[in-house]
Amino acid sequence: MMRSASRLIVLIIAALPAAAVAQTLARYAIVGDGIPEPLTGQPGDPTRGRALVLARSSTCILCHFGPFPEARFQGDLAPSLAGAGSRSTPAQLRLRLVDASQVNPDTIMPSYYRIDGLTRVGSAWRDKPILSAEQIEDIVAYLATLRE
Repeated sequence: MMRSASRLIVLIIAALPAAAVAQTLARYAIVGDGIPEPLTGQPGDPTRGRALVLARSSTCILCHFGPFPEARFQGDLAPSLAGAGSRSTPAQLRLRLVDASQVNPDTIMPSYYRIDGLTRVGSAWRDKPILSAEQIEDIVAYLATLRE
């Protein structure tokens, strides 16, 4: 099963459009189980974050499901995003988006903002993050609003 899931993630990543023109990644520090400071130096926009979560190109709802009644065919491979802001701090959410393997080395979740040390990356994605720093912050801002 894990091998099939890994193939699925590789295929999803290969199908995504580039997040932005090749960019220099923002520096960040992992403190405990999170990245406490926004990658952009300021909080993101939750409205843009919601749109990104629901966009098939971000892949969030291909694996996750949540309180999105208008979104058909939500995933069931990963935990629900409902209540994400109650279960996790913005710092924890940020680390999971930047590089979920820091939290769970066996995760099938892509590293959305990490480019080094990755294997099995499609040629279109080499040396590029899947999401920009601003997009990460927008998604963090939105997920932090999801409280139970």
